[in-house]
Amino acid sequence: MKPRRRLPKNPRILVVTPEITYLPEGMGNMANHLTAKAGGLADVSASLVSTLFDLGADVHVALPNFRRMFNIEVTQLINEELRVFKSKLTNSRIHLAEDRSFYYTKEIYSGYSNDNHKIAMAFQREVMNNIVPEVKPDLIHCNDWMTGLIPAMARRMSIPCLFTVHNIHTYKLTLAEIEDRGIDAAEFWPYLYYSSPPGSYESLRDNNPVDLLASGIFAAHFINTVSPTFLREIADGRHSFVPDNIRQEMAAKLHSGCAEGILNAPDEKYSPATDEALKANYNAETHGIAKKENKKAIQEKLGLDINPDAPVLFWPSRLDPVQKGCQLLSDILYRTISDYWKQGLQLIVIANGAYQEVFRHIAGFHNLRNRIAVANFNESDSRLAYAASDFLLMPSLFEPCGLPQMIGPKYGTLPIAHDTGGLHDTVHDISEDGDTGNGFVFKDYDANALRWAIDQAMTFHAREPEFREKTISRIMTEAADNFNYTVCAQKYIDIYENMLHRPLITHF
Repeated sequence: MKPRRRLPKNPRILVVTPEITYLPEGMGNMANHLTAKAGGLADVSASLVSTLFDLGADVHVALPNFRRMFNIEVTQLINEELRVFKSKLTNSRIHLAEDRSFYYTKEIYSGYSNDNHKIAMAFQREVMNNIVPEVKPDLIHCNDWMTGLIPAMARRMSIPCLFTVHNIHTYKLTLAEIEDRGIDAAEFWPYLYYSSPPGSYESLRDNNPVDLLASGIFAAHFINTVSPTFLREIADGRHSFVPDNIRQEMAAKLHSGCAEGILNAPDEKYSPATDEALKANYNAETHGIAKKENKKAIQEKLGLDINPDAPVLFWPSRLDPVQKGCQLLSDILYRTISDYWKQGLQLIVIANGAYQEVFRHIAGFHNLRNRIAVANFNESDSRLAYAASDFLLMPSLFEPCGLPQMIGPKYGTLPIAHDTGGLHDTVHDISEDGDTGNGFVFKDYDANALRWAIDQAMTFHAREPEFREKTISRIMTEAADNFNYTVCAQKYIDIYENMLHRPLITHF
């Protein structure tokens, strides 16, 4: 057993992620062209890497070469031009894993589960066999189940490894299946998490599946979730959808001081002062008139009554009844619009998902299309809705982090949220004097509690304009200061530094 070597003053960080939305131009000639997104992980990875790079960190990124999704001409990827393309990346900080399993895919996660695990195995094989030896990182930062084997390899090599859990999703494969994909798991098999207690390597190879997410948590030297409260909720067994083995491993890390919750942050491009999707740009001092101009613009675009003084609710998240609580809103929507008819209450839904048709039906059946607008998700329309609306709805059953409740206050749009996970960490009731808080929180997960919170928001909206504008100005200023990736990235840097100063021991 021997401690890890002395580290350089500016350690090299390798961020391993299956998806990303953009990279800083200084990281390599092809940085502008690499966009592969399935969900929030892509935005989080992009913002974190960009901020680390801007802060001067020696940060490198490993991601699959999703050729079909990347903005590169096909002719650049064949024969001699492929060689030229690769040479452009020499000495850059972008490291593309190469394999046919993800060259021609249209999306990161396939509807066919076999495709997903093939992509995950190919990606990790290339990271372990080629990218890690090339980069020689001082620390590896992995993300979610598609990188779940790498922490075990890192522990075997005495490289500190941070594992970030964005979503509670996993996949199981036997060692035989893993090794058939070109990964020499015999080197680090004791650091993996199996479906049943492992015996010898030979006895478990064919019939004791490895849990990829649990392995990442188990083997990593440190883990984090994307909000402090969600980490505690998992460790305390608050969510039945979290498998027991995942809960136990996360609780063990938390209780041993090797876990932390770090809130995500919205991309810096979410700023009402510069957002090109808006009809009128504004800041904390000028929001009053500008928000009315944006409100009229989206009302006209979506066919709602043109009324700049009407209170507007905005639904910003996918219409998923399992997590997002859209059924709570549907249960009370007609009565809520009716009760606030004289005030002109309107609802804007710009989101895809199973419940979209339910809201369309409510609007059509009750002849409320001038008060309820339902549209497919579109980035520019969503940004305009943030600027136009007064309140946004996040009645989630659970929320690992959530971003809309942080974006909304930056635009002067106040969240109505269930008290759970990342929402608990970011949304707080506005005080009677308006000096603290940024939204309206309900404790019980039911439709009546949501209606109560909407009533609180409408009471706020009925207060004198001077009070509202002063309170919203404060909330916008605080949101810009608190919900940004400079704050978030610094917390990751603090974890990196703590990990790098702890000597690591190899046990076998």
